[in-house]
Amino acid sequence: MALLIHSIFRALSWLPLPVLHALGWLLGWLSFALSARYRRRLFAHAAQAGYSRGVALASVGESGKLVAELPRLWLGRPAPIEWAGAELIEAAHSQGAGVLFLTPHLGCFEITAQAYAHRFGTVRPMTVLFRPARKPWLRELVANARSRPGLQAAPTTLSGVKQLMQALKAGQCVGLLPDQVPPAGLGVWAPFFGRDAYTMTLSARLVRAGDVQILLSWGERLSWGRGYRVHVRSFDTVNGGPLSVQPAEAAAQINRAMEALVRECPAQYLWSYDRYKTPQRSAHSLR
Repeated sequence: MALLIHSIFRALSWLPLPVLHALGWLLGWLSFALSARYRRRLFAHAAQAGYSRGVALASVGESGKLVAELPRLWLGRPAPIEWAGAELIEAAHSQGAGVLFLTPHLGCFEITAQAYAHRFGTVRPMTVLFRPARKPWLRELVANARSRPGLQAAPTTLSGVKQLMQALKAGQCVGLLPDQVPPAGLGVWAPFFGRDAYTMTLSARLVRAGDVQILLSWGERLSWGRGYRVHVRSFDTVNGGPLSVQPAEAAAQINRAMEALVRECPAQYLWSYDRYKTPQRSAHSLR
């Protein structure tokens, strides 16, 4: 199975990005048509944030592109990338601080870490937190695809968190998706678009690891497969001040920052993600 999946991904990685995005658009609409649960969650979450069904429907094709572009991003040649705010990264590096990048499920979140590694990774590598695939035949493919020069992957285990802290203390960079629901006991309930969502406290813990700056980033998927634009924002500017030392307030601040990014391009947010679910305690996370 692992060999078959890898062969399929390798074959798809040779396709031009416009073709992959066209296939992904079809995949997104197929998923929408076949799953009533998908449709209910999509419309409910977009409405919770104050967006119309038009915005929710625009995100359907984008969510399919998110899946279809993975073979190219993981195994293919580099995709075209533009930057908006790279000077913020350069300024943080010049101060010698570790940098914590917070990225929501918006646009192409795979490309943000890859773009950083390509441009800055030789000087200051990045470590990203990821949840290992449940299927053994997919686990190796994902792990290898997310590890490349200037980019390392840390699993969602206690050893992975220690790896993140060590990277920040060394003045390197760390990447997280803070709107990903953590296991029970590893978060707090905080408002997200007006409704309480279980939110990880790991971001605040990492900031206390030492001299750490927080930057917000997201990867805009450009139309017609033209590539991506990586946007970088200062957390302190968006938040109106530094991150609170109180876990509950820090989680609320981070959620508000993620909301601000989503508002920049709501049609590319993954509204179908089960953001408001009640978490279960995991035997495999942060042990």
